[in-house]
Amino acid sequence: MPIRSAAAILGTLAFVAGRPIIAADVPATVHVNQLGFEPASVKRAIVNDPATTPLPWRLLDAEGATIAQGVTKVIGDDAASGDHAHQIDFSQVATQGIYRLQVGTSESRPFPVAPGIYKPLQYAALNYFYQTRAGIAIEARYAGGATWARPAGHPKEVAPCFSGRDDRGNDWPGCDYALDVTGGWYDAGDQGKYVVNGGIALWTLQNLYEREAAGSAPSPFADGKVKIPEAGNGRNDLLDEARWEMNFLLAMQVPEGKHIKVPVGLQKWGAPLVLTDVDASGMAHHKVADRAWTPLPTAPAADPQPRLLYPPSTAATLNLAATAAQCARIWRAIDPPFAARCLAASERAFKAALRNPEVYAPNSFTGSGGYGDTHLADEFYWAAAELFVTTGASAYRDAVTHMAQFIAPLSEPSWSSTAALGTIALATIPNTLAPEEVAAQRALIVAAADHFLAEEKQSGYRIPFAGTAYVWGSNGSLLNRAMILALAERLTGEARYREAVVDVMDYVLGRNPLDQSYVAGFGANPVHNPHHRFWAHSLDPRMPPPPPGVLSGGPNSTAMVDTIASTMKGKCAPQRCWTDKAYAFSMNEVAINWNAPLFWVTAYLDEPR
Repeated sequence: MPIRSAAAILGTLAFVAGRPIIAADVPATVHVNQLGFEPASVKRAIVNDPATTPLPWRLLDAEGATIAQGVTKVIGDDAASGDHAHQIDFSQVATQGIYRLQVGTSESRPFPVAPGIYKPLQYAALNYFYQTRAGIAIEARYAGGATWARPAGHPKEVAPCFSGRDDRGNDWPGCDYALDVTGGWYDAGDQGKYVVNGGIALWTLQNLYEREAAGSAPSPFADGKVKIPEAGNGRNDLLDEARWEMNFLLAMQVPEGKHIKVPVGLQKWGAPLVLTDVDASGMAHHKVADRAWTPLPTAPAADPQPRLLYPPSTAATLNLAATAAQCARIWRAIDPPFAARCLAASERAFKAALRNPEVYAPNSFTGSGGYGDTHLADEFYWAAAELFVTTGASAYRDAVTHMAQFIAPLSEPSWSSTAALGTIALATIPNTLAPEEVAAQRALIVAAADHFLAEEKQSGYRIPFAGTAYVWGSNGSLLNRAMILALAERLTGEARYREAVVDVMDYVLGRNPLDQSYVAGFGANPVHNPHHRFWAHSLDPRMPPPPPGVLSGGPNSTAMVDTIASTMKGKCAPQRCWTDKAYAFSMNEVAINWNAPLFWVTAYLDEPR
């Protein structure tokens, strides 16, 4: 059979055997990845059925012929979904075509088996970052059409420090300077720009570049491959996109010789903050954002609120130190002056964090997210690891090897838990650790992946997470676990880790109890109404829907704080605590730190095998 592209096969999905595909509002009980499967990939479906004995299943092709058949494997009751689950494994089917699974009177949605399934999604997931750029007009030719074009938001953003009273009555004196922080990425559904969230998102894009650059295959993001204004400048397009955010983080650094009053150390919740004058030289402001929340919808160019720098924090400072060190080694041979600028900023930031190790971001401002973090050993480790890998300096080596994180078990990374990022750098980027020390770092990654695999066996929907506490941005957490699993596959060559990565993508793209693709524009039942101030068509028909490739945060059973989620609290199984509504910000927001691992993982799955 001749090889056909995924797009060609997907184009035949409107009808299968003369019958229309399952409508988006009809609940299915046979759940599959709605995007489809690579021919050589593992192929699994989950069936929600109360039967306690195996059920016969058939795989039908586009003409209705039976291609494969068997009986389900009974998994049983699943607390996370509230379902009684069965599994179907049809991995042996590698012939390209359109298929559907039939179990009794129930059928799955039609799906393709075809090469290149993830290629369109990887580019769409990367395009998300262009579409959320601040300080530049978003053009139709790069954004996928006039629907998503918009004027520049905050095109000349010279912001002073917040001064005056905050939400809790604390009086902030501000500072005697303003910074030009034009550019960067808007963080999420709001139009704030946060260094801590920007840090992990930027790291993820830069890490993918480093991994691609270490291989022998041509980069799918080589100059001109990605639709961005910088295409054609002679540099890798992925690096161009990452640099847009790196420049913003560099601009958030406090100038030399500046003192600012900030809260130092843990302070009693509810009591007035005690502000201490510190030498803030080299620290990073935590965020730049509006003084007060703007309503939904509000286009970035129509934002009426004053833009302000919020106080520097140790966490933001270490995010800058880590990503700028990573930047320095990436750009060293490409743009030496930029690399030198990154390294100087990184080392200044690390020294500033050592000087001010307990400046925590207070959650006392309206108009933007708090992103408070009072456990910073992981950020210190991450920053020291990146600086050591980049410079080889003994001071950073000593810092890294004497921290508990150097030998501690890994968890998946998140904006508030970044130790794994340091371990990944030490394990995968050439450095001067002893071979046995590098091997130990790699073993930590593999051990974490093994832990996730063990959890998968306990999960009804066979994902590498067995818990019932679904956090804000659970889809991002799962995709970060998938990144660890993918690295384990690269380190060991063992297919079981890659299979678990596919399981995560299957879940995100429809193999879940809601039969929901959590990615806009992909799958038969994709997200339509994320919490977002511009992609808000459901709130104002003049506004656009989300562009393809935007990831919803996903089920949230632990912080159901918006008005929609609060009505569901105690009434939904954890994986069902989600709805496709714009005001459901705790379940259906989008964010750069969730789209980043979506991009990383889809790029990994699209790599030549």
